Amino acid sequence: MKLDLLLRNADIITMDDRRPHATSLGIWQGRIVGLDNELDGLDAAQVMDLDGATVTPGFIDAHCHTTWFGLGLGEVDVSAARGLDELYAMLETDMATVGTTDAEKPAGQDTKWLMATGFSQQNHDGQFPDIVALDRITGERPLFMRHNSGHMAVVNTAALRLAGALSPSFPDPDGGVIVRDSNGRPTGLVQETAQELVQQLILPYSIADIEDALDRATRLYASEGITSFTEAGVGGGWIGHSPSELAAYQRAAANGRLHARAQVMPVLDVLHALNGHGSDSSAAAPKGLDLGISTGFGNDYLSLGPTKVFLDGSLLGETAAVSHEFCSHGQKDNTGNVGYFQAEPAQLRERIEAAYAAGWSIAAHAIGDRAIDLAIDIIADCQATYGPRTVPNRIEHASMTRPDQLARLATADIAVTPQASFFREGGDGMRTSLGHDRLPWAYRAASFLEAGVTLAGSSDRPVADGNVLRGMQAFVDRRTDSGAVFGNPDERLTPRQALDIYTTGAAATTGTMNIKGSLTPGKLADFTVLSASPLDAPDIGALEVLATAVGGGFTYQATAAEFQHAALTRRSSSGGHRLMVTTEDGLPVR
Repeated sequence: MKLDLLLRNADIITMDDRRPHATSLGIWQGRIVGLDNELDGLDAAQVMDLDGATVTPGFIDAHCHTTWFGLGLGEVDVSAARGLDELYAMLETDMATVGTTDAEKPAGQDTKWLMATGFSQQNHDGQFPDIVALDRITGERPLFMRHNSGHMAVVNTAALRLAGALSPSFPDPDGGVIVRDSNGRPTGLVQETAQELVQQLILPYSIADIEDALDRATRLYASEGITSFTEAGVGGGWIGHSPSELAAYQRAAANGRLHARAQVMPVLDVLHALNGHGSDSSAAAPKGLDLGISTGFGNDYLSLGPTKVFLDGSLLGETAAVSHEFCSHGQKDNTGNVGYFQAEPAQLRERIEAAYAAGWSIAAHAIGDRAIDLAIDIIADCQATYGPRTVPNRIEHASMTRPDQLARLATADIAVTPQASFFREGGDGMRTSLGHDRLPWAYRAASFLEAGVTLAGSSDRPVADGNVLRGMQAFVDRRTDSGAVFGNPDERLTPRQALDIYTTGAAATTGTMNIKGSLTPGKLADFTVLSASPLDAPDIGALEVLATAVGGGFTYQATAAEFQHAALTRRSSSGGHRLMVTTEDGLPVR
Protein backbone atom coordinates (compact mmCIF):
# COMPACT_ATOMS: atom_id res chain seq x y z
CA MET A 1 0.00 0.00 0.00
CA LYS A 2 1.26 3.48 -0.92
CA LEU A 3 -0.17 6.47 0.89
CA ASP A 4 -1.36 9.52 -1.01
CA LEU A 5 -0.11 11.88 1.70
CA LEU A 6 2.00 11.50 4.82
CA LEU A 7 2.27 14.27 7.41
CA ARG A 8 5.37 14.04 9.56
CA ASN A 9 6.93 15.87 12.48
CA ALA A 10 3.63 17.51 13.41
CA ASP A 11 1.89 18.33 16.65
CA ILE A 12 -1.33 16.47 15.86
CA ILE A 13 -4.30 17.10 18.16
CA THR A 14 -6.62 14.27 17.16
CA MET A 15 -9.65 15.15 19.37
CA ASP A 16 -9.98 11.39 19.84
CA ASP A 17 -9.70 10.53 23.53
CA ARG A 18 -8.46 7.03 22.71
CA ARG A 19 -5.35 8.54 21.09
CA PRO A 20 -5.27 12.27 21.76
CA HIS A 21 -1.88 13.08 20.27
CA ALA A 22 0.31 11.94 17.36
CA THR A 23 3.22 13.20 15.26
CA SER A 24 2.48 11.47 11.92
CA LEU A 25 -0.72 10.96 9.96
CA GLY A 26 -1.31 8.92 6.79
CA ILE A 27 -3.99 9.51 4.15
CA TRP A 28 -5.21 7.28 1.33
CA GLN A 29 -8.16 7.89 -0.99
CA GLY A 30 -9.47 10.78 1.09
CA ARG A 31 -9.48 8.93 4.41
CA ILE A 32 -7.18 8.73 7.41
CA VAL A 33 -5.54 5.30 7.47
CA GLY A 34 -3.24 5.51 10.46
CA LEU A 35 -1.15 7.45 12.95
CA ASP A 36 2.50 7.17 14.06
CA ASN A 37 3.63 3.51 14.33
CA GLU A 38 0.65 2.35 12.25
CA LEU A 39 2.42 3.94 9.28
CA ASP A 40 5.75 2.19 9.72
CA GLY A 41 7.11 0.89 6.43
CA LEU A 42 4.60 2.73 4.24
CA ASP A 43 5.68 4.95 1.34
CA ALA A 44 3.75 8.04 0.23
CA ALA A 45 3.36 9.99 -3.00
CA GLN A 46 3.63 13.21 -1.00
CA VAL A 47 5.41 13.70 2.29
CA MET A 48 5.10 16.87 4.36
CA ASP A 49 7.49 17.53 7.22
CA LEU A 50 5.59 20.15 9.20
CA ASP A 51 8.46 21.08 11.49
CA GLY A 52 6.28 21.01 14.59
CA ALA A 53 3.28 22.84 13.18
CA THR A 54 -0.05 21.90 14.75
CA VAL A 55 -2.64 19.78 12.94
CA THR A 56 -6.24 19.70 14.12
CA PRO A 57 -9.41 18.24 12.66
CA GLY A 58 -10.86 20.59 10.05
CA PHE A 59 -13.01 23.33 11.53
CA ILE A 60 -16.80 23.01 11.21
CA ASP A 61 -19.02 26.09 11.25
CA ALA A 62 -22.40 24.64 12.23
CA HIS A 63 -24.47 27.74 11.43
CA CYS A 64 -23.66 30.35 8.80
CA HIS A 65 -25.20 31.98 5.73
CA THR A 66 -22.76 31.31 2.94
CA THR A 67 -24.75 32.54 -0.06
CA TRP A 68 -25.63 35.76 1.76
CA PHE A 69 -21.98 36.19 2.79
CA GLY A 70 -20.67 35.50 -0.70
CA LEU A 71 -23.13 37.92 -2.30
CA GLY A 72 -22.21 40.52 0.31
CA LEU A 73 -18.58 40.32 -0.79
CA GLY A 74 -19.76 41.98 -4.01
CA GLU A 75 -21.95 44.63 -2.31
CA VAL A 76 -21.27 47.93 -0.54
CA ASP A 77 -19.90 46.98 2.88
CA VAL A 78 -20.81 49.67 5.41
CA SER A 79 -19.66 47.73 8.48
CA ALA A 80 -16.56 49.93 8.90
CA ALA A 81 -18.57 53.18 9.06
CA ARG A 82 -18.63 54.88 12.43
CA GLY A 83 -21.28 57.58 12.54
CA LEU A 84 -24.04 58.15 10.01
CA ASP A 85 -22.04 60.75 8.09
CA GLU A 86 -19.47 58.08 7.20
CA LEU A 87 -22.23 55.70 6.16
CA TYR A 88 -23.86 58.33 3.95
CA ALA A 89 -20.47 59.05 2.37
CA MET A 90 -20.02 55.37 1.48
CA LEU A 91 -23.42 55.28 -0.21
CA GLU A 92 -22.67 58.52 -2.07
CA THR A 93 -19.41 57.02 -3.35
CA ASP A 94 -21.24 54.01 -4.72
CA MET A 95 -23.92 56.19 -6.29
CA ALA A 96 -21.15 58.06 -8.11
CA THR A 97 -20.14 54.80 -9.83
CA VAL A 98 -23.61 54.05 -11.22
CA GLY A 99 -23.31 53.14 -14.84
CA THR A 100 -19.79 51.75 -14.51
CA THR A 101 -20.79 48.34 -13.18
CA ASP A 102 -23.76 46.00 -12.97
CA ALA A 103 -22.45 44.28 -9.84
CA GLU A 104 -25.42 45.51 -7.79
CA LYS A 105 -28.01 44.22 -10.26
CA PRO A 106 -28.89 40.53 -9.88
CA ALA A 107 -28.92 38.71 -13.21
CA GLY A 108 -32.30 38.97 -14.89
CA GLN A 109 -33.39 42.07 -12.94
CA ASP A 110 -34.12 45.30 -14.80
CA THR A 111 -33.84 47.64 -11.82
CA LYS A 112 -30.34 48.50 -10.66
CA TRP A 113 -30.55 48.36 -6.87
CA LEU A 114 -28.10 49.85 -4.44
CA MET A 115 -27.27 46.79 -2.32
CA ALA A 116 -25.43 47.35 0.96
CA THR A 117 -24.53 45.04 3.80
CA GLY A 118 -23.15 45.18 7.35
CA PHE A 119 -25.23 47.98 8.90
CA SER A 120 -25.61 48.07 12.68
CA GLN A 121 -26.97 50.93 14.74
CA GLN A 122 -24.43 49.90 17.40
CA ASN A 123 -21.77 51.57 15.22
CA HIS A 124 -23.75 54.82 15.09
CA ASP A 125 -24.61 55.53 18.73
CA GLY A 126 -27.86 53.59 18.39
CA GLN A 127 -29.10 55.71 15.49
CA PHE A 128 -30.69 54.52 12.26
CA PRO A 129 -30.28 56.36 8.95
CA ASP A 130 -32.71 59.18 8.18
CA ILE A 131 -34.85 58.21 5.21
CA VAL A 132 -34.79 61.84 4.03
CA ALA A 133 -30.99 61.71 3.87
CA LEU A 134 -31.10 58.35 2.10
CA ASP A 135 -33.56 59.69 -0.48
CA ARG A 136 -31.32 62.69 -1.09
CA ILE A 137 -28.38 60.36 -1.83
CA THR A 138 -30.19 57.69 -3.83
CA GLY A 139 -32.99 59.53 -5.62
CA GLU A 140 -35.14 57.05 -7.48
CA ARG A 141 -32.60 54.25 -7.22
CA PRO A 142 -34.02 51.69 -4.75
CA LEU A 143 -31.86 50.85 -1.73
CA PHE A 144 -31.74 47.64 0.29
CA MET A 145 -29.24 47.75 3.17
CA ARG A 146 -29.34 44.64 5.31
CA HIS A 147 -28.80 44.92 9.06
CA ASN A 148 -25.94 42.72 10.23
CA SER A 149 -28.39 40.67 12.32
CA GLY A 150 -30.30 39.71 9.18
CA HIS A 151 -33.53 40.41 11.03
CA MET A 152 -34.11 43.88 9.66
CA ALA A 153 -33.08 46.11 6.78
CA VAL A 154 -32.96 49.79 5.88
CA VAL A 155 -34.62 50.86 2.63
CA ASN A 156 -35.42 54.15 0.93
CA THR A 157 -38.64 55.65 -0.38
CA ALA A 158 -38.02 54.33 -3.90
CA ALA A 159 -37.87 50.76 -2.57
CA LEU A 160 -41.00 51.20 -0.45
CA ARG A 161 -42.84 52.71 -3.42
CA LEU A 162 -41.92 49.71 -5.61
CA ALA A 163 -43.18 47.43 -2.82
CA GLY A 164 -46.45 49.39 -2.56
CA ALA A 165 -45.84 49.90 1.15
CA LEU A 166 -45.71 53.70 1.44
CA SER A 167 -49.28 54.27 2.52
CA PRO A 168 -49.89 54.67 6.28
CA SER A 169 -52.75 52.20 5.91
CA PHE A 170 -50.54 49.46 4.41
CA PRO A 171 -50.75 46.55 6.88
CA ASP A 172 -47.73 44.96 8.54
CA PRO A 173 -47.20 41.35 7.43
CA ASP A 174 -47.48 38.51 9.94
CA GLY A 175 -44.24 38.31 11.92
CA GLY A 176 -42.88 41.64 10.70
CA VAL A 177 -43.10 45.42 11.08
CA ILE A 178 -42.74 48.38 8.72
CA VAL A 179 -41.48 50.90 11.27
CA ARG A 180 -43.28 54.27 11.00
CA ASP A 181 -43.00 57.63 12.74
CA SER A 182 -45.76 59.27 14.77
CA ASN A 183 -47.36 60.56 11.55
CA GLY A 184 -47.52 57.12 9.97
CA ARG A 185 -44.65 57.74 7.55
CA PRO A 186 -42.16 54.86 7.06
CA THR A 187 -38.77 55.51 8.63
CA GLY A 188 -37.03 53.16 6.21
CA LEU A 189 -36.61 50.36 8.75
CA VAL A 190 -38.32 47.05 7.93
CA GLN A 191 -38.16 44.27 10.52
CA GLU A 192 -38.32 40.50 10.22
CA THR A 193 -40.78 39.24 7.56
CA ALA A 194 -41.48 42.81 6.38
CA GLN A 195 -38.13 42.59 4.60
CA GLU A 196 -39.73 40.17 2.15
CA LEU A 197 -41.93 42.97 0.77
CA VAL A 198 -38.78 44.52 -0.67
CA GLN A 199 -36.71 41.39 -1.19
CA GLN A 200 -39.32 39.87 -3.47
CA LEU A 201 -38.55 42.69 -5.90
CA ILE A 202 -34.88 41.65 -5.99
CA LEU A 203 -35.16 37.88 -5.79
CA PRO A 204 -34.46 35.39 -7.14
CA TYR A 205 -30.76 35.53 -7.80
CA SER A 206 -29.62 33.39 -10.70
CA ILE A 207 -27.93 30.03 -10.17
CA ALA A 208 -24.81 31.54 -11.76
CA ASP A 209 -24.79 34.45 -9.28
CA ILE A 210 -25.19 32.09 -6.32
CA GLU A 211 -22.49 29.77 -7.63
CA ASP A 212 -20.12 32.74 -7.89
CA ALA A 213 -21.04 33.74 -4.34
CA LEU A 214 -20.35 30.22 -3.02
CA ASP A 215 -16.98 30.18 -4.77
CA ARG A 216 -15.98 33.53 -3.23
CA ALA A 217 -17.21 32.64 0.23
CA THR A 218 -15.79 29.14 0.53
CA ARG A 219 -12.38 30.17 -0.81
CA LEU A 220 -12.22 32.48 2.18
CA TYR A 221 -13.52 29.69 4.44
CA ALA A 222 -10.64 27.49 3.29
CA SER A 223 -8.10 30.19 4.17
CA GLU A 224 -9.54 30.19 7.70
CA GLY A 225 -9.30 26.42 8.20
CA ILE A 226 -12.99 25.64 7.62
CA THR A 227 -13.61 22.26 5.98
CA SER A 228 -17.36 21.90 6.61
CA PHE A 229 -20.27 24.23 7.25
CA THR A 230 -24.03 24.25 7.60
CA GLU A 231 -25.95 26.75 5.48
CA ALA A 232 -28.76 27.83 7.80
CA GLY A 233 -31.65 28.48 5.44
CA VAL A 234 -32.05 28.30 1.67
CA GLY A 235 -34.78 28.30 -0.92
CA GLY A 236 -37.36 30.74 0.45
CA GLY A 237 -38.46 33.11 3.19
CA TRP A 238 -36.44 36.25 3.87
CA ILE A 239 -33.25 34.21 4.31
CA GLY A 240 -33.29 32.36 0.97
CA HIS A 241 -32.04 33.66 -2.37
CA SER A 242 -33.70 31.42 -4.94
CA PRO A 243 -36.02 28.40 -5.12
CA SER A 244 -33.09 26.84 -7.03
CA GLU A 245 -30.49 27.54 -4.32
CA LEU A 246 -29.74 23.84 -3.80
CA ALA A 247 -29.15 23.48 -7.54
CA ALA A 248 -26.55 26.25 -7.30
CA TYR A 249 -24.85 24.28 -4.53
CA GLN A 250 -24.87 21.16 -6.70
CA ARG A 251 -23.41 23.06 -9.63
CA ALA A 252 -20.72 24.67 -7.48
CA ALA A 253 -19.73 21.25 -6.11
CA ALA A 254 -19.65 19.70 -9.59
CA ASN A 255 -17.53 22.56 -10.94
CA GLY A 256 -15.00 22.47 -8.13
CA ARG A 257 -16.17 25.83 -6.77
CA LEU A 258 -17.44 24.62 -3.41
CA HIS A 259 -14.29 24.55 -1.29
CA ALA A 260 -15.76 23.01 1.86
CA ARG A 261 -18.31 20.32 2.62
CA ALA A 262 -21.82 21.71 2.94
CA GLN A 263 -24.91 20.68 4.86
CA VAL A 264 -27.83 22.74 3.60
CA MET A 265 -31.00 23.58 5.55
CA PRO A 266 -34.08 24.35 3.44
CA VAL A 267 -36.37 26.79 5.20
CA LEU A 268 -39.69 25.40 6.36
CA ASP A 269 -41.50 27.77 3.98
CA VAL A 270 -40.40 25.75 0.92
CA LEU A 271 -41.74 22.42 2.16
CA HIS A 272 -45.12 21.55 0.72
CA ALA A 273 -47.76 18.85 0.83
CA LEU A 274 -46.85 15.62 -0.98
CA ASN A 275 -49.69 13.56 -2.39
CA GLY A 276 -48.20 10.12 -1.82
CA HIS A 277 -49.86 6.94 -0.62
CA GLY A 278 -52.13 7.38 2.37
CA SER A 279 -50.02 5.03 4.48
CA ASP A 280 -46.79 6.98 3.90
CA SER A 281 -47.28 9.23 6.93
CA SER A 282 -49.55 9.46 9.91
CA ALA A 283 -49.68 13.22 9.51
CA ALA A 284 -52.70 14.68 7.78
CA ALA A 285 -50.58 16.81 5.46
CA PRO A 286 -47.01 15.46 5.18
CA LYS A 287 -44.54 18.12 4.14
CA GLY A 288 -41.40 17.70 2.08
CA LEU A 289 -39.46 18.52 -1.01
CA ASP A 290 -40.35 16.94 -4.32
CA LEU A 291 -39.67 13.20 -4.63
CA GLY A 292 -40.02 12.99 -0.85
CA ILE A 293 -36.45 14.17 -0.22
CA SER A 294 -35.75 15.00 3.42
CA THR A 295 -32.97 15.38 6.01
CA GLY A 296 -29.93 13.23 5.28
CA PHE A 297 -30.23 13.12 1.51
CA GLY A 298 -26.92 13.62 -0.29
CA ASN A 299 -23.34 12.53 0.18
CA ASP A 300 -20.25 13.32 2.25
CA TYR A 301 -19.70 16.56 0.35
CA LEU A 302 -23.20 18.01 -0.03
CA SER A 303 -26.26 16.94 1.92
CA LEU A 304 -29.56 18.15 3.31
CA GLY A 305 -29.70 18.96 6.99
CA PRO A 306 -32.71 19.83 9.15
CA THR A 307 -35.40 22.19 7.95
CA LYS A 308 -34.97 25.71 9.33
CA VAL A 309 -37.88 27.46 11.03
CA PHE A 310 -37.89 30.92 12.59
CA LEU A 311 -39.73 31.17 15.89
CA ASP A 312 -38.68 34.70 16.85
CA GLY A 313 -36.37 37.59 15.97
CA SER A 314 -33.06 38.90 17.31
CA LEU A 315 -31.51 40.36 20.45
CA LEU A 316 -29.74 43.15 18.57
CA GLY A 317 -33.04 44.16 17.00
CA GLU A 318 -34.91 43.56 20.30
CA THR A 319 -37.47 41.42 18.48
CA ALA A 320 -36.63 38.11 20.22
CA ALA A 321 -39.48 36.56 22.22
CA VAL A 322 -38.40 37.01 25.85
CA SER A 323 -40.25 36.52 29.12
CA HIS A 324 -39.24 39.91 30.58
CA GLU A 325 -39.34 43.15 28.66
CA PHE A 326 -36.17 44.59 27.19
CA CYS A 327 -34.59 47.36 29.22
CA SER A 328 -35.17 50.96 28.21
CA HIS A 329 -31.98 52.78 27.30
CA GLY A 330 -31.00 56.12 25.89
CA GLN A 331 -33.96 57.60 24.03
CA LYS A 332 -35.56 54.21 23.47
CA ASP A 333 -38.53 53.25 25.63
CA ASN A 334 -38.89 49.47 25.72
CA THR A 335 -41.83 49.46 28.12
CA GLY A 336 -43.87 46.36 27.34
CA ASN A 337 -41.48 45.14 24.62
CA VAL A 338 -41.07 41.37 25.01
CA GLY A 339 -40.49 40.74 21.30
CA TYR A 340 -42.74 38.53 19.23
CA PHE A 341 -43.09 35.18 17.51
CA GLN A 342 -42.84 34.92 13.73
CA ALA A 343 -46.34 33.38 13.67
CA GLU A 344 -48.93 32.18 16.15
CA PRO A 345 -47.46 29.37 18.29
CA ALA A 346 -50.26 26.97 17.31
CA GLN A 347 -49.53 27.58 13.64
CA LEU A 348 -45.78 27.08 14.16
CA ARG A 349 -46.46 23.81 15.99
CA GLU A 350 -48.70 22.51 13.22
CA ARG A 351 -46.16 23.28 10.49
CA ILE A 352 -43.21 21.85 12.42
CA GLU A 353 -45.05 18.65 13.33
CA ALA A 354 -46.01 18.08 9.70
CA ALA A 355 -42.39 18.45 8.62
CA TYR A 356 -41.12 16.19 11.39
CA ALA A 357 -43.65 13.50 10.52
CA ALA A 358 -42.40 13.60 6.93
CA GLY A 359 -38.83 12.76 8.01
CA TRP A 360 -37.27 16.16 8.61
CA SER A 361 -35.10 17.02 11.57
CA ILE A 362 -35.85 20.47 12.98
CA ALA A 363 -33.54 23.46 13.38
CA ALA A 364 -35.57 26.04 15.28
CA HIS A 365 -34.30 29.61 15.37
CA ALA A 366 -35.11 30.53 18.97
CA ILE A 367 -33.26 33.40 20.62
CA GLY A 368 -35.50 34.56 23.48
CA ASP A 369 -36.32 32.24 26.37
CA ARG A 370 -40.04 32.24 25.46
CA ALA A 371 -39.09 30.99 22.00
CA ILE A 372 -36.80 28.35 23.51
CA ASP A 373 -39.70 27.09 25.66
CA LEU A 374 -41.82 26.75 22.52
CA ALA A 375 -39.04 24.99 20.60
CA ILE A 376 -38.38 22.47 23.37
CA ASP A 377 -42.10 21.73 23.78
CA ILE A 378 -42.67 21.13 20.05
CA ILE A 379 -39.50 19.12 19.39
CA ALA A 380 -39.91 16.96 22.50
CA ASP A 381 -43.51 16.17 21.52
CA CYS A 382 -42.47 15.33 17.95
CA GLN A 383 -39.75 12.98 19.18
CA ALA A 384 -42.17 11.26 21.55
CA THR A 385 -44.72 10.76 18.76
CA TYR A 386 -42.54 10.00 15.73
CA GLY A 387 -39.22 8.91 17.26
CA PRO A 388 -35.73 10.45 17.33
CA ARG A 389 -33.75 11.58 14.30
CA THR A 390 -30.32 10.43 13.11
CA VAL A 391 -29.44 14.05 12.35
CA PRO A 392 -30.10 15.80 15.68
CA ASN A 393 -32.81 18.36 16.24
CA ARG A 394 -31.35 21.73 17.10
CA ILE A 395 -32.08 25.14 18.52
CA GLU A 396 -30.25 27.84 16.61
CA HIS A 397 -28.65 30.49 18.82
CA ALA A 398 -30.43 29.63 22.10
CA SER A 399 -29.32 33.08 23.14
CA MET A 400 -31.41 33.62 26.31
CA THR A 401 -31.56 30.30 28.16
CA ARG A 402 -33.01 30.20 31.67
CA PRO A 403 -31.42 27.84 34.21
CA ASP A 404 -34.49 25.59 34.24
CA GLN A 405 -34.23 25.08 30.47
CA LEU A 406 -30.78 23.46 30.59
CA ALA A 407 -31.99 20.10 31.92
CA ARG A 408 -34.93 20.11 29.50
CA LEU A 409 -32.59 20.58 26.54
CA ALA A 410 -30.34 17.75 27.71
CA THR A 411 -33.26 15.38 28.38
CA ALA A 412 -34.72 16.06 24.93
CA ASP A 413 -31.26 15.62 23.34
CA ILE A 414 -31.58 18.94 21.51
CA ALA A 415 -28.30 20.47 20.29
CA VAL A 416 -27.64 24.21 20.50
CA THR A 417 -25.58 26.65 18.42
CA PRO A 418 -24.81 29.89 20.29
CA GLN A 419 -22.26 32.27 18.75
CA ALA A 420 -19.45 33.81 20.79
CA SER A 421 -18.59 35.95 17.76
CA PHE A 422 -21.38 38.33 18.84
CA PHE A 423 -19.54 39.33 22.03
CA ARG A 424 -16.94 41.63 20.54
CA GLU A 425 -19.11 43.91 18.42
CA GLY A 426 -22.57 43.43 19.89
CA GLY A 427 -21.92 42.44 23.48
CA ASP A 428 -22.02 45.91 25.03
CA GLY A 429 -25.30 46.73 23.30
CA MET A 430 -26.88 43.44 24.36
CA ARG A 431 -25.79 44.03 27.95
CA THR A 432 -27.73 47.31 27.89
CA SER A 433 -30.85 45.71 26.35
CA LEU A 434 -30.92 42.72 28.69
CA GLY A 435 -30.02 44.34 31.97
CA HIS A 436 -27.97 43.00 34.86
CA ASP A 437 -30.38 40.35 36.17
CA ARG A 438 -30.83 38.42 32.93
CA LEU A 439 -27.34 38.82 31.55
CA PRO A 440 -26.17 35.48 33.05
CA TRP A 441 -28.72 33.71 30.83
CA ALA A 442 -27.16 35.10 27.65
CA TYR A 443 -25.14 33.00 25.22
CA ARG A 444 -24.27 30.23 27.61
CA ALA A 445 -21.42 27.82 26.86
CA ALA A 446 -19.87 26.06 29.88
CA SER A 447 -23.26 25.47 31.52
CA PHE A 448 -24.56 23.80 28.34
CA LEU A 449 -21.66 21.35 28.47
CA GLU A 450 -22.06 20.80 32.22
CA ALA A 451 -25.75 19.99 31.70
CA GLY A 452 -24.92 17.46 28.97
CA VAL A 453 -26.25 19.56 26.07
CA THR A 454 -24.50 19.08 22.72
CA LEU A 455 -22.85 22.40 21.84
CA ALA A 456 -21.67 23.32 18.33
CA GLY A 457 -19.30 26.10 17.35
CA SER A 458 -20.72 28.42 14.74
CA SER A 459 -20.56 32.01 13.54
CA ASP A 460 -23.90 33.08 11.99
CA ARG A 461 -21.70 34.75 9.39
CA PRO A 462 -22.11 37.39 7.98
CA VAL A 463 -24.14 38.52 10.98
CA ALA A 464 -20.92 38.26 13.00
CA ASP A 465 -17.24 37.52 12.47
CA GLY A 466 -16.85 34.08 10.91
CA ASN A 467 -13.18 33.49 11.69
CA VAL A 468 -13.10 30.25 13.73
CA LEU A 469 -9.86 31.01 15.58
CA ARG A 470 -11.25 34.34 16.77
CA GLY A 471 -14.49 32.55 17.62
CA MET A 472 -12.60 30.11 19.82
CA GLN A 473 -10.84 32.95 21.59
CA ALA A 474 -14.20 34.65 22.13
CA PHE A 475 -15.55 31.52 23.85
CA VAL A 476 -12.44 31.52 26.04
CA ASP A 477 -12.40 35.19 27.10
CA ARG A 478 -15.96 36.44 26.27
CA ARG A 479 -14.62 40.00 25.85
CA THR A 480 -16.67 42.85 24.41
CA ASP A 481 -15.36 45.94 22.60
CA SER A 482 -15.16 47.73 25.93
CA GLY A 483 -13.06 44.94 27.43
CA ALA A 484 -15.82 43.74 29.75
CA VAL A 485 -16.61 40.04 30.12
CA PHE A 486 -19.97 39.36 28.49
CA GLY A 487 -22.53 37.64 30.68
CA ASN A 488 -21.45 35.18 33.35
CA PRO A 489 -17.65 34.75 33.52
CA ASP A 490 -18.22 31.13 34.54
CA GLU A 491 -19.55 30.49 31.03
CA ARG A 492 -16.02 30.83 29.60
CA LEU A 493 -14.61 27.69 27.98
CA THR A 494 -11.14 26.24 28.21
CA PRO A 495 -9.12 26.26 24.95
CA ARG A 496 -9.64 22.50 24.68
CA GLN A 497 -13.42 22.90 25.00
CA ALA A 498 -13.37 25.72 22.45
CA LEU A 499 -11.55 23.52 19.93
CA ASP A 500 -13.88 20.64 20.73
CA ILE A 501 -17.08 22.51 19.87
CA TYR A 502 -15.75 23.48 16.42
CA THR A 503 -14.72 19.87 15.71
CA THR A 504 -16.36 16.99 17.57
CA GLY A 505 -19.22 19.10 18.94
CA ALA A 506 -20.12 20.51 15.55
CA ALA A 507 -19.80 17.05 13.97
CA ALA A 508 -22.19 15.58 16.57
CA THR A 509 -24.66 18.42 16.02
CA THR A 510 -24.66 17.92 12.25
CA GLY A 511 -25.05 14.14 12.57
CA THR A 512 -21.63 13.44 11.02
CA MET A 513 -19.58 12.30 14.02
CA ASN A 514 -19.01 8.92 12.34
CA ILE A 515 -17.00 10.56 9.54
CA LYS A 516 -15.80 13.94 10.86
CA GLY A 517 -14.70 15.85 13.92
CA SER A 518 -11.59 13.88 14.93
CA LEU A 519 -8.44 12.61 13.24
CA THR A 520 -9.32 8.95 13.64
CA PRO A 521 -8.43 6.16 11.19
CA GLY A 522 -11.36 5.55 8.86
CA LYS A 523 -12.69 9.11 9.03
CA LEU A 524 -12.50 11.72 6.29
CA ALA A 525 -9.09 13.34 5.94
CA ASP A 526 -10.27 16.87 6.72
CA PHE A 527 -7.65 18.80 8.66
CA THR A 528 -6.24 22.23 9.40
CA VAL A 529 -2.56 23.12 9.86
CA LEU A 530 -1.89 25.93 12.35
CA SER A 531 1.22 27.91 13.17
CA ALA A 532 1.00 26.76 16.81
CA SER A 533 -1.31 24.92 19.16
CA PRO A 534 -4.60 26.58 20.13
CA LEU A 535 -4.46 24.71 23.44
CA ASP A 536 -1.73 26.91 24.88
CA ALA A 537 -1.66 30.01 22.66
CA PRO A 538 -1.96 33.32 24.56
CA ASP A 539 -4.33 34.51 21.82
CA ILE A 540 -5.93 31.78 19.71
CA GLY A 541 -7.22 34.39 17.26
CA ALA A 542 -3.67 35.44 16.41
CA LEU A 543 -2.67 31.98 15.14
CA GLU A 544 -2.08 31.54 11.41
CA VAL A 545 -3.78 28.96 9.22
CA LEU A 546 -0.97 27.43 7.15
CA ALA A 547 -3.02 24.85 5.23
CA THR A 548 -6.49 23.38 4.97
CA ALA A 549 -7.37 20.01 3.43
CA VAL A 550 -10.69 18.38 2.55
CA GLY A 551 -10.46 14.66 1.88
CA GLY A 552 -6.68 14.94 1.84
CA GLY A 553 -6.74 17.52 -0.95
CA PHE A 554 -5.55 21.01 -0.12
CA THR A 555 -8.14 23.74 -0.44
CA TYR A 556 -5.70 26.30 0.93
CA GLN A 557 -1.93 26.50 1.43
CA ALA A 558 0.04 29.44 2.75
CA THR A 559 3.04 30.61 0.78
CA ALA A 560 6.43 29.04 1.35
CA ALA A 561 7.54 32.25 3.07
CA GLU A 562 4.58 32.10 5.47
CA PHE A 563 5.35 28.46 6.28
CA GLN A 564 8.97 29.37 6.88
CA HIS A 565 8.10 32.33 9.08
CA ALA A 566 5.85 30.14 11.23
CA ALA A 567 8.62 27.53 11.51
CA LEU A 568 11.19 30.16 12.50
CA THR A 569 8.83 31.50 15.15
CA ARG A 570 8.42 28.04 16.64
CA ARG A 571 12.15 27.31 16.47
CA SER A 572 12.95 30.50 18.33
CA SER A 573 11.38 28.97 21.41
CA SER A 574 11.53 25.22 20.85
CA GLY A 575 14.44 24.49 18.52
CA GLY A 576 12.49 22.66 15.82
CA HIS A 577 13.73 21.78 12.34
CA ARG A 578 13.44 23.17 8.91
CA LEU A 579 10.17 22.69 7.03
CA MET A 580 10.46 20.04 4.32
CA VAL A 581 7.64 19.29 1.89
CA THR A 582 8.43 16.76 -0.86
CA THR A 583 6.89 14.47 -3.45
CA GLU A 584 7.99 10.88 -3.94
CA ASP A 585 10.67 12.23 -6.30
CA GLY A 586 12.12 14.41 -3.56
CA LEU A 587 11.00 17.66 -5.19
CA PRO A 588 9.77 20.52 -3.04
CA VAL A 589 6.02 21.01 -3.00
CA ARG A 590 4.17 24.29 -2.55
